[in-house]
Amino acid sequence: MKPIILVTNDDGISALGIRTLARLMKPIGEVYVVAPDSPRSGAGCSITCTRPVELRRLPDDDGIHLYACSGTPVDCVKLAFEHVLPSTPTLVVSGINHGDNASISMHYSGTMGAVIEACLKRVPAIGFSLRTSKSDADFSPYTDAILRITHHVLQQPLPEYVCLNVNFPEVDTLRGMRVCRMAKGIWSAEWEDAHQPHGKESYWLTGHFTHLDPEATDTDYAALDLGYASIVPIKLDMTAHDCLEALSPLASSPQI
Repeated sequence: MKPIILVTNDDGISALGIRTLARLMKPIGEVYVVAPDSPRSGAGCSITCTRPVELRRLPDDDGIHLYACSGTPVDCVKLAFEHVLPSTPTLVVSGINHGDNASISMHYSGTMGAVIEACLKRVPAIGFSLRTSKSDADFSPYTDAILRITHHVLQQPLPEYVCLNVNFPEVDTLRGMRVCRMAKGIWSAEWEDAHQPHGKESYWLTGHFTHLDPEATDTDYAALDLGYASIVPIKLDMTAHDCLEALSPLASSPQI
């Protein structure tokens, strides 16, 4: 039997990136697409808990099963596992996102939020993103890399609670792929006045990204700037293990 592959994203089910990714997965497995019914960029790992979430079956697309969800990318994964898929999927892939999720942007990304949710469920998961602002971006230069990474993860499963954040530069020809770390960075000047009438204070989220280690050669930003795909393994255990001993004096026995 073919492996079951769940495809999702945060750009919405009509985005070119997710349709491209689903078609790439079709020769590999039985593909189910469960994605937001409209863009949910920046949703991160958010969930919907203040209203019901709607799930709508759409006509299959050349054997690819399609479902639109009114919630977040994480909602999509949760619903897929419990109400769509015939069994636990072999793999979850998210993207291809229109816009990169390198460095700390990974933390805000709905694309990666879906990946993290699948990883929490101990299912191998990969996020794919392209450094572009074009809604009609050309994804063809990256298809070979996507297939190579996907086959590698299927054949050599990732460690438990580890997922992949893959980003592509917008180039005609990839120079290759690099396995690297997240670049250090910070967002600043993040709000722009929306100039609403009647004196209402309101702002558009914007921002300027400052790369804090631009001279480093082992980061995702460095790889992208040089025309390489960046592959960053993300570990979900966020414990600062090297701080446990230093903080041990804070531990105490209950007073009797």
